[in-house]
Amino acid sequence: MIIKRNLFDKKENHHTVVTIGTFDGVHVGHKKIIKKLVDNASANDLKSTILTFFPHPRMVLQQDSDLKLLNTLDEKIAILENTGLDQLIIHPFTLEFSRLTAEEYVRDILVGRINAKKVIIGYDHRFGRNRTATIDDLVIYGEKYGFEVEQISAEEVNEVSVSSTKIRKALLEGKVRKANQYLGYPYILTGEITRGRGIGRQLEFPTANLTIAESYKLIPRNGVYVVRSTIDGRLVYGMMNIGFNPTIDPEGRKQTIEVNFFDFEEDLYGKVIQVELLEWLREEVRFESLEELKDKLKEDKLKSLAFIRKNYA
Repeated sequence: MIIKRNLFDKKENHHTVVTIGTFDGVHVGHKKIIKKLVDNASANDLKSTILTFFPHPRMVLQQDSDLKLLNTLDEKIAILENTGLDQLIIHPFTLEFSRLTAEEYVRDILVGRINAKKVIIGYDHRFGRNRTATIDDLVIYGEKYGFEVEQISAEEVNEVSVSSTKIRKALLEGKVRKANQYLGYPYILTGEITRGRGIGRQLEFPTANLTIAESYKLIPRNGVYVVRSTIDGRLVYGMMNIGFNPTIDPEGRKQTIEVNFFDFEEDLYGKVIQVELLEWLREEVRFESLEELKDKLKEDKLKSLAFIRKNYA
């Protein structure tokens, strides 16, 4: 898959079939649309292309700092790598770009830069300055500038939007398996392992503290999870706590993400790893003593190992 980070770096010479969207989560509904795109490209000697934007347009137009996404940009790229897509264009979204008229967008971007011969798009797609143009306008522009428009049905568009909403809701409720079912893969947290306070080691449950750089990444419900990671080619299971460590810090000043990997002793400080969430075990609880916390961690580990044996052995 070719990745382009700017529409204006190099004009596409090969004719393309393109779809446009955020594709947040790249879930099973998205993958149906991408398969349609890839199959169409293969049948018509076109280059299958997704045009997406970063930052998310809402971050720019509405300065929406509360917007939470299912994927970081790098996570999205990694997932799209495995879809058969020929080309991903990630164009920087700016106020200036948002002011393009509908015809300027079609003429200068879709045709002039991407060389589109076909656009596959949702029936409710809106574009151009103030998002005033509709798919009917796109069909008219297609006739003018020489490309075909294929409409994604209301049913398919609804499946995509409903799935995204359900995934976010499930994750915020701790319903990890339901979220993973909609995604078609385990929900991912990606971050750098940084040093914590060392309390886990004192409890004989040493933890890797995961620091996520992207503030827009959706963090699931606080609590204890069964997780796994691939580290240096090795699949490692463990349990993870998301929360404020109420036993250690009753004031709850900072949310942390801490992973205790089973049967794993290597130093991970400074490494960037991906953690896949498999199951939610319980709420985060404040204990009266570190000894009580340690006993609960032992219980959590037994439950985690039983879940892993049942589902992944």
